[in-house]
Amino acid sequence: MSSAQSPVQDRNQHRARQSWQEGRDLARKGKWEQAAKAFRAAAALAPHDALYVLNEAQALASAGRNEEALACARRAVEMEPASELARLMVARQHLQRHEFADAIDCLTALPAATPRGREYWEQLGLARQHAGQHQEAIDAFMQALSHKLDEGPTHFRLGLSFYELHLKEEAAECFRTALLLGVGTQELHLRGMLAFAERENCRWDHVREEQARIDEILARLPDNAAVMTTPFAHLSLADDPLAQLKVGRAFAHTFAGVPQLKWRQEPLAGRRIRIGYVSGDFYQHATAVLMAEMLERRDAGRFEVFLYSHGKDDRSPMRQRIINAADHFIEVAGLDDTRAAQRICDDGIDILVDLKGYTAGNRIGIFARRPAPLQVSFLGFPGTTGASFLDYVVGDPTVTPLAHAAHYTEKIAQMPVCYQPNDRQRPLPLPTPRELCDLPRDALVLCGFNQAYKISPEVLDVWCGLLRDLPQAVLWLLDWHPQARPNLTRELQARGIADERVIWAPKMTLADHITRLARADIFLDAWPYNAHTTASDALWAGVPVVTFTGQSFASRVASSLVAAAGVPELACADLDGYRQRVLELAADPARRRELSERLIANRQTAPLFDGERYARDFEALLLRMLDRQQQGLPADHLPAQAH
Repeated sequence: MSSAQSPVQDRNQHRARQSWQEGRDLARKGKWEQAAKAFRAAAALAPHDALYVLNEAQALASAGRNEEALACARRAVEMEPASELARLMVARQHLQRHEFADAIDCLTALPAATPRGREYWEQLGLARQHAGQHQEAIDAFMQALSHKLDEGPTHFRLGLSFYELHLKEEAAECFRTALLLGVGTQELHLRGMLAFAERENCRWDHVREEQARIDEILARLPDNAAVMTTPFAHLSLADDPLAQLKVGRAFAHTFAGVPQLKWRQEPLAGRRIRIGYVSGDFYQHATAVLMAEMLERRDAGRFEVFLYSHGKDDRSPMRQRIINAADHFIEVAGLDDTRAAQRICDDGIDILVDLKGYTAGNRIGIFARRPAPLQVSFLGFPGTTGASFLDYVVGDPTVTPLAHAAHYTEKIAQMPVCYQPNDRQRPLPLPTPRELCDLPRDALVLCGFNQAYKISPEVLDVWCGLLRDLPQAVLWLLDWHPQARPNLTRELQARGIADERVIWAPKMTLADHITRLARADIFLDAWPYNAHTTASDALWAGVPVVTFTGQSFASRVASSLVAAAGVPELACADLDGYRQRVLELAADPARRRELSERLIANRQTAPLFDGERYARDFEALLLRMLDRQQQGLPADHLPAQAH
């Protein structure tokens, strides 16, 4: 039997209760600092009551004092290890700080006998999802749905993990369920995700339905709207740069009010210019492959390069090559946007370059905090971010003509030839018989090695029309993911194309991929999202790439590439010209051979593959940006200058 409390203890408990009530009243008014102080007083008077400590942690978190909130929440867990609420508080703080493993450890350490509610499973699912443990995240989200089946956001998150496991059809169904249940202001974002997933699945009827709804929502959306969107999806859905601008701007506006960092730029005299690159793709990824030689050939005496990595370490030779090419390689994956931005600010970066834009796993929130005086969008996202906190977008006279300036919030900075860097050290194709690539020896091979999301009904209509006009031809497609192939096969059959006229190519290493590419006769580009790195690979392999020039950045890339490779005649002004060019080349083996020989010879001379020239041109462009900034002038368009 416990002894009765002393009068002092009774008095302290009463005073603690009063302080706690005062804290609650202040919290209801949004006065979080004062509320935290009141809860702290209550905790001091009743040091064994975890409730007061938890309330203090919540108030500190709401006041933006996350370090203190985390420490406070941890104290509550120490007091009551079996408290689900305390562990959730700790986990939320870890999630906010991008400490995903710590969040998982905290939640999974909850004693087995403790009941777990919906919020527990939801937070565990989020932590596992962000940690890349998608099967485990699915299991957790399923548990959360067993508590509340009609929770739309949970179905959305479930779909995201299915998507990352390349189960795009399952992801689409989850997204569709979430829309039916309601996701509030996330609707435009979710519809973009759904349309893109179905585009990857090649289930085009579903894409049309979602595109119509997206267009309706966009038409009603005010120009100053601040809502989550899916900007990357819109690059492939339509060749409409003004719609892409509106979508990007709406996303960028969600960062309004984010505290801006105060950087102090050191005088440039007597030191190197500090260039920072932020990306999650410093591994065996297209971005790294394209940039490797550019970084290696930089003027190391003038430029000090910092690479801020928030992606995976695949331990590949490419990752090591990228690390070796920089002065500093800094891991920021475990830092939230605020702490990552502060690290960049502390490093005194002069020009900060975003290599992701709105592509998967981006950290554009770092740039929203303004850690550097000049911020630049480059390479990863072929379009505008719609963000006022990015000063320039790097393009060229083809992909970003100054006449298109109204399509961008950034100022256009033009490279003199082509915006895309390339690597002359990429593998050379080896002589390989067609039979080893499962190709007919004497057929005309039309190669369409685009990811499935780039193939639309309109693209396939044209390709199938070419197959009907060219009975000796086969269509060589990339078997990118298993769910798209049967849908695409069905669409081909519906257009009268027999299965034997379509050859499916599996995924391969870069060296093997380039070797097999050389066995193609003509590369058929897609639209409105062109082949980008794949087009460069085809040109390197000596394969003519036929494209046509659209209106948006993404639909003009291949036109820039073929011009820089020395075969500008392969870029057509319109779709009719595209069809005609393919038919002309199909009928003229000598012309195809001449183009291939020219491309092979141009590996050593064309600007597209001249890493030394590219590095000098890129540095000159950065210096022009910096010169304006040093003069106190605002960013402005920088037209291409002759080499």
